[in-house]
Amino acid sequence: MTTATPAAKTTRRRPTLGEVLHDIASGGIVRTLAAIVLSLIVASIMIVFTNEEVQQTLPYFFARPGDFFVAAGQAIGAAYAALFRGAIYNYNATSFESAIRPLMESLRFAGPLIAAGLGVALTFRSGLFNIGGQGQMVMAAIWSAWASFQLHLPYGIHLVVAVLFGLVGAALWAGIAGLLKATTGAHEVIVTIMMNYIAVYLATYLMRTPVLHDMDSGTNPTTIAPDATAVFPHLFGDAFDLRWSFVLCILAVVVYWWLMERSSLGFRLRMVGMNPDAARSAGVNVKRTYVVAMVLSGLFIGIAGINQSLGRDGNFGPTIDAGIGFDAITVALLGGSQAVGVLLAGILFGMLRAAGPAMQLADVPPEILGVIQGLIVLFIAAPPLVRAIFRFLPEPRETVELNTRKMPELEAKESDA
Repeated sequence: MTTATPAAKTTRRRPTLGEVLHDIASGGIVRTLAAIVLSLIVASIMIVFTNEEVQQTLPYFFARPGDFFVAAGQAIGAAYAALFRGAIYNYNATSFESAIRPLMESLRFAGPLIAAGLGVALTFRSGLFNIGGQGQMVMAAIWSAWASFQLHLPYGIHLVVAVLFGLVGAALWAGIAGLLKATTGAHEVIVTIMMNYIAVYLATYLMRTPVLHDMDSGTNPTTIAPDATAVFPHLFGDAFDLRWSFVLCILAVVVYWWLMERSSLGFRLRMVGMNPDAARSAGVNVKRTYVVAMVLSGLFIGIAGINQSLGRDGNFGPTIDAGIGFDAITVALLGGSQAVGVLLAGILFGMLRAAGPAMQLADVPPEILGVIQGLIVLFIAAPPLVRAIFRFLPEPRETVELNTRKMPELEAKESDA
């Protein structure tokens, strides 16, 4: 007589940080588009109720509601028309050169966002969270700046050497966080935040010393202007400020795609990001992989810092990162940590940056663009919220977990018994 065994009680395991990051960063195209649509809807509501003409129609809304809707439509139309003119094509310009200048500016802003976004995306897929882009960009900028005016080399060689200096500076700075994570278990979020402060204040100090500063030019913390041989030339002539550093950022997209999708190193990084325990069981050195992931992330973010320092003819101050290090987190999230996704997300955010002055001229508060970026992060990082609003959205891809089924040998023995 056989007795029924009670069913095993199942407990719901709390997801780890790596699994949460993988879920957020692996959002599909449907969820991404939904997040963008939701952010634009909320931004449109803010545009409507901050418009003076719309506000004038509110006191008599119930008497003549048509005036409100006409004014609201005109406000939204004017805002997004200004966004188009400031980011893509200015159809009011008198020459073709002036008409396409907004597009060139969008690409100029997009370059460092793309490179830094790739660096953050790499750590997402490796189960880490690198929010030290600001500090790594600053270190890349000051290392490349030092090489640009201290080393007097021939044209071509000088630029390559300055770029290498910047990459080394950013990689070493990011590698410190990875080493602390691997050896002491220190959380990379806390470490990279603290290292941001150290990098900024260290750069500020050096910009007041002969190491980076011309002591005869005043006391404001700035670097010495680079030699002409260490500056990226203009990509389409002097009429546009877009430089060859943008091409370097595009090449970084190709390298990132090959690294993460085709190389054995990328496979190990993704394996650790999905399940470090399974990776460890498969013989992967997880601690070493963490260090490698942070170093590689620093290299990509270093390209953004180099773009900022060597993509100009003059000097710069401690705010050289221009908030790109933090915006890169949004770019990586919106791009789903994929090469093409980060490229498109970087271009989108570059357009939003370039369109700021044009939208301000159209009486649209420039903070609206910041709200759009923040809302995109909110909706991307809250998949259940987006799925609750758009109930047709599919569930996110499940993370790869250990196979907990019994071994075939054990199953055979139990069946024989």
